[in-house]
Amino acid sequence: MPDRGGGPSGPRIRVGRPSRRVRTLLMTLGVLAVLAMLFVMFAGFWTDWLWYRSVDYSSVFTTTLGTKIGLFAVFGLLMALAVGTNIWLAHRLRPPLSAMSMEQQSLDRYRMSIAPYKKWVLLAVTSLVGLVAGASAAGQWRTWLQWVNGVSFGQRDPQFHKDISFYTFDLPWYRFLLSFGFAAAVLSLIAAALVHYLYGGLRLTSPSGRATAAATGHLSVLLGVFVTLKAVAYWLDRYGLAVKSSGLKSTEGWTGLRYVDANAYLPAKTILFIIALICAVLFFATLWRRTWQLPVIGFGLMVLSAVLIGGLYPAIVQKFQVQPNEQAKEAPYIKKNITATREAYGIDGSEVTDYVGKSDLKGKSQQDKERLRAAADSTASIRLLDPNIVSPTFQQLQQVKGYYQFPSTLDVDRYKVDGKEQDTVIGLRELNINGIPERNWINDHFKYTHGYGAITAKGTTAVGEGDPAFTERDLPTKGALGKYEQRVYYGEKTTQYSIVGGPQKELDYSGDSGEKSYSYEGKSGVSLANPVNRAAYAVAFGEPQILYSGAIGDGSRILYNRTPKERVESVAPWLTIDGDAYPAVVDGRIQWIVDAYTTTNGYPYASRTTLGDTTADSLTTGQRAVVAQQNQVNYIRNSVKATVDAYDGTVKLYQWDTKDPVLKTWMKAFPGTVKAKSQISAGLLDHLRYPQDLFKVQRELLTRYHVTNPGTFYTGSERWQVPDDPTNKSGNAVPPYYLSMRMPGQPAPAFSLTTTFTPKARENLGAFMAVDADAKSSGYGKIRILKLPSETTTSGPQQVQSKFNGDPEIANKINILKRGDSEIEYGNLLTVPLDDGLLYVEPVYVRGAGSNFPRLKKVLVTYGDKTAFEDDLGKALDAVFEVKSPAPGTQPPTTGTTPPASENPTVKQAVKDAQDAFDAGQKALESKDWAAYGKAQQDLKAALDRIAKAEAAAPAGTKPGS
Repeated sequence: MPDRGGGPSGPRIRVGRPSRRVRTLLMTLGVLAVLAMLFVMFAGFWTDWLWYRSVDYSSVFTTTLGTKIGLFAVFGLLMALAVGTNIWLAHRLRPPLSAMSMEQQSLDRYRMSIAPYKKWVLLAVTSLVGLVAGASAAGQWRTWLQWVNGVSFGQRDPQFHKDISFYTFDLPWYRFLLSFGFAAAVLSLIAAALVHYLYGGLRLTSPSGRATAAATGHLSVLLGVFVTLKAVAYWLDRYGLAVKSSGLKSTEGWTGLRYVDANAYLPAKTILFIIALICAVLFFATLWRRTWQLPVIGFGLMVLSAVLIGGLYPAIVQKFQVQPNEQAKEAPYIKKNITATREAYGIDGSEVTDYVGKSDLKGKSQQDKERLRAAADSTASIRLLDPNIVSPTFQQLQQVKGYYQFPSTLDVDRYKVDGKEQDTVIGLRELNINGIPERNWINDHFKYTHGYGAITAKGTTAVGEGDPAFTERDLPTKGALGKYEQRVYYGEKTTQYSIVGGPQKELDYSGDSGEKSYSYEGKSGVSLANPVNRAAYAVAFGEPQILYSGAIGDGSRILYNRTPKERVESVAPWLTIDGDAYPAVVDGRIQWIVDAYTTTNGYPYASRTTLGDTTADSLTTGQRAVVAQQNQVNYIRNSVKATVDAYDGTVKLYQWDTKDPVLKTWMKAFPGTVKAKSQISAGLLDHLRYPQDLFKVQRELLTRYHVTNPGTFYTGSERWQVPDDPTNKSGNAVPPYYLSMRMPGQPAPAFSLTTTFTPKARENLGAFMAVDADAKSSGYGKIRILKLPSETTTSGPQQVQSKFNGDPEIANKINILKRGDSEIEYGNLLTVPLDDGLLYVEPVYVRGAGSNFPRLKKVLVTYGDKTAFEDDLGKALDAVFEVKSPAPGTQPPTTGTTPPASENPTVKQAVKDAQDAFDAGQKALESKDWAAYGKAQQDLKAALDRIAKAEAAAPAGTKPGS
């Protein structure tokens, strides 16, 4: 043992290696640490595999994982080979060091220190660059799958006449290959230059030649490869102009070629491509010429050309050719952008109709007012129950237990009540983990495992003190939905894991006779019978009790990933998911319906939009999620309708858009994951609807792209904007509203999604838009826009709300409602086109003192200059139109007189028609069929007009026909 310190008589300290026991202990701890790290990695992989297998989408897991591993291995190996080969070659081409310069002598110690470990250094460097490159390539698994499975769009771009699939599927992959090639060339060049310098092939301070012939040849080849790749980049940049974002006056998110692109940048890219190829040849020629002179001159010329041809020339064209007459120069390119954008967002079929928008009762006869009053009932089923406000009311009246909850925003659907389909507000009674009386691990994850029941209420009426008119209520629920599986194991609020089906019984629900127990009978979840599975989940969830708890035994299954959105996202990671999943009772089961989109950012000429911005509104500030916050896209389709069973979590994907090439591409990549559209059951089809987020994206694009004339588009004179929500102080856009209504030209009311527009920087109404949202309808997805004249002003939502707030009579009534500590809440301001005018309806809720839930108390209605504030919708409409609805069985006030008798055949037939119309109106009143009543009144008016015409044509003093 060596001695440390001390002299002959000083202390001697003996220092040696640790004892065998200590070394064994340290080695054991090291091995255990490595094994623990490996098991943690294994646990994540294993639990993912088990989950995908449990939902029958193991092919998604294997395809995705296999693709990532393949890309990682191939590109990691290619990068390692490229860099490693060039390091080896540079070392092999090193010159003899017999006559070393001072510079080389100073590097000698580095060479000496590396010499024993050259192979290890080479292995370390190549492994590092290979791992980084492989990880980067693995992230391109979507790009690879789209490229290898790409389906033709059947459409060509207007500039290069290539199929759209080239830009969406091929070009992104080529760009990745190019970037990988650049990275490999640059890393190889740097590594080779360092090795040449270290071993004397490059000399920075030598007065004579600074590079050996071998080093010159090697590095020139690498530079030639780099410049060749630059030539390829110039060539691909030509096509990239079709999907390039650029600025243009009066446009936002402009994509595609402009005049300067087509007439300056495009030829410039072609010229630079040729120059780069020539420059690359000069670098390769250095292998024979052994001089840098020509390639350096060529490279300099290429850089100068890039500045002059690629930068200065387009700037001159823009300044002196385009700007003096920009509108005319850009018109053809604006037209291409308009056409492509409307196709890419599915708004090319939108129908714009000029609409008078004159809501004026002045000068109208009493008969016309009565006709309008009847039309108000027949045109729309006006929904007074606002799903964005009444959640606290559902909570107060139907929560039943503190460990249940409803979502803050309920959903609007359609259900048959008393044999008639009507708009219905629905919410599920989901589990609220924070409301459990006694919080502990057993209660949180074993006993309280599920919610119970769907609660529904009529959208058009309220009862009693303004409470919702529930059509399905109580616990267990009963009502219009009939018998169905009421347990909710999967829901929007169910984010914790639960362990079910084992020895520990669950709380089913509490009734009058006490608590009911239950044991899960579904096939969902992952079995914990296997100790390996238990250990893996104990590690994955950071919960060691899963490993040894006695509450887990035979039959125990763990449920997780329980929200509908994350389940669909997991089984279809190539889809963009709508921000609002909604529940529906379908064929005896509660199904969450999830709208999913296919998108791309590479549709030529189509303008881009950021989904997070365009789908934001006054409800996404905390109530609803925003779809794909940062995703920039310029093509979107609602190509998939997905369902998630609320009891067993079964996920099903249905092909909805059968023509979408992006979906077809993903279906090739993941065969068997998406079911055919024909497999959608009739019961499910009843509840499918047009998705809100797609509608919001389309309405944002239509603020500009409702204009198809390039000149008008350029000036921006007809730009619209989505107004702010007048009932919300957040300053965010008004949300679209589901409403059953009839647009002008439609034969009957249809379940629709509606919104309004105002002119840019103004508050009057610019347009009204609705889309047929009923999936059963032959007109599903048809966008209809009523465009109001710009020379007249029709009140917009903000102005209507200001009118409500500023009316002294209404203000007095509001103050009475606000007595004590009561608060007023305004519901959704609904807009309904009516007889060339616009009817606005807004429910008013009162949150009473000491009460934490709102009740519907009043209804605001305005038509033109007339405004009413009444206890219910019928009274408000009567007040606005200055009529009184007749009681059933009484003669409607529109008749006035008994139809006269006559011998004239024409008058006789008119009298008969009038009597038939009168009888039909009476029958419609008794059944409260307002659509039929409105038609009967129109028929009656036509018959009376014929009689009046006959009277006017008859000689004085005679009866018609005498």
